[in-house]
Amino acid sequence: MKKYILAIVVIFVMVSCSSSDSDDSLTMNQIEVDLESELSEEVTVMGDFVSDAHPTSGKTTVTNSTLNFQNFKTDDGPKLLVYLSTSVESTDFVNLGDLKGIEGNYTYNIPENTDLEKYKYVVIWCVDFLVSFGHAELK
Repeated sequence: MKKYILAIVVIFVMVSCSSSDSDDSLTMNQIEVDLESELSEEVTVMGDFVSDAHPTSGKTTVTNSTLNFQNFKTDDGPKLLVYLSTSVESTDFVNLGDLKGIEGNYTYNIPENTDLEKYKYVVIWCVDFLVSFGHAELK
C-alpha cells in the first residue's frame, strides 16, 4: 500500500514540475508502464479458496514474501491456523500463524526460502478437530 501511495505522490510531483504538456504525457505514460510492470511482477502465484469441512471462499495471492487473502470468508472455529502445505491433509506444512479473522482481507508473512513449488496449498486448519475448513491451490 505504501508503494502505491508513494507512486501517486511521485506522479503528482513530476506532473506539477514538468515544463511542457508533451513532457507531462510522456512522463505519465512511462510511470504508468513502470507501475503496471511492477504490479504484474509482484504476484507470483494465486488461488481460489474452496470449502472442505466448512464453507470457505475468497482469493489468495502471493506477492514477494506475503500471502494475501481477498474477500476471504469461512466459519468460526476453536483454533484455526493458516498453513502453506504440500496437501490438503497438512502432513507437511509451514505454519503462518493464527487465522486473523473469518471475513475480510488479511496478509501473512511467508518465511524466507519457503518453496512455493513444494508448499502449493493454503489451508485453513482446525487444530482441535484435525480438519481443513477450506483450502486454495496456488498456481
